Amino acid sequence: MADSNTSPSRAGLIEGGSDNQALFLKKFSGEILTTFEEKNIMKPLHTIRTIQNGKSAQFPVTGVATASYHTPGQNIAASDGGYLSDIAKTEKVINIDKVLLASTFLANIDDVMNHYDIRSVYANELGNVLANRFDTAVLKTFIAAARDSANLSQTAKTGGQLDVSASGGTADSTETVTGAQLIATLFTAAQKLDENDVSEDGRFCVLSPENYYKLITGGATNHQITVANSAVNRDIGGEGSIATGTIPQIAGISILKSNHIPTTDLSSTATGDGASNNDVFGGSGAGYNGDFSDTVGIVAHSSAVGTVKLLDLATESEYQIERQGTLFVAKYAMGHGVLRPESCIELVK
Repeated sequence: MADSNTSPSRAGLIEGGSDNQALFLKKFSGEILTTFEEKNIMKPLHTIRTIQNGKSAQFPVTGVATASYHTPGQNIAASDGGYLSDIAKTEKVINIDKVLLASTFLANIDDVMNHYDIRSVYANELGNVLANRFDTAVLKTFIAAARDSANLSQTAKTGGQLDVSASGGTADSTETVTGAQLIATLFTAAQKLDENDVSEDGRFCVLSPENYYKLITGGATNHQITVANSAVNRDIGGEGSIATGTIPQIAGISILKSNHIPTTDLSSTATGDGASNNDVFGGSGAGYNGDFSDTVGIVAHSSAVGTVKLLDLATESEYQIERQGTLFVAKYAMGHGVLRPESCIELVK
């Protein structure tokens, strides 16, 4: 029997190729790997009005009355008596933006050859991207509300900005903000909302995941545990847990986290995230875009921002004979605007 090597006919080799396993069957795992859905949180956190038709919705705004001591015998109804309150009135109009849509096209031959249901994946991904855009636009509008100096509610009160780095330390960037600084700022924000007569029910704070977990660990970087700076309350009746990684409330403010907090300068982006009809930063022409370079998060109440909805989020599909494939479209028609500036505070570095 000869000991020399032989030349087998490789069953997996494509003629002229070099991969000996190219023709072997690729087993389908039965599991489709898609991108994780981002958590959208803003829908229940602001005022939403649905209209059946039209291009905008009006939100009437009324001012405050005055009171005076009465002198016996004087006519209360006299125009020059000083007793009648001239209650100021104005309005806030939120316009419907152009239809925002996401779409893709699936060729029929690809659909037939494919061994798993790609249609539901496509429809789901298109819906997700619009839901994310909705969350981002609403968060930007909350920031615009905090920066709005217009006296819409006739109370001469605004939310404004709070410098996190000036609270309990000397941080000068979002990367070095500590849990102690965030905690101190949240109590200052609660005081500011109290002074603005904003309802205690429904207050919330939205932070990036990075800063949210600093409230639990207390650390400035790498989330090292710094017990003294942590918001996890170990006293009787305290809330928060290192085990679950959650902080329900601080100073009566519900704490939430989102990946949609803007942190870059978008003020030069002319088209923005929406139509110029809702130029929430006032005259920039950038729609919902502004300079968010110093933004850390927001503390707000649902009355600060409104959304007008004409077409809710919907997905459609249509097989097109002339193109031999299916067109998938997800769309909505909404608009966002500032209602009560005094109900929102921007946290900045």
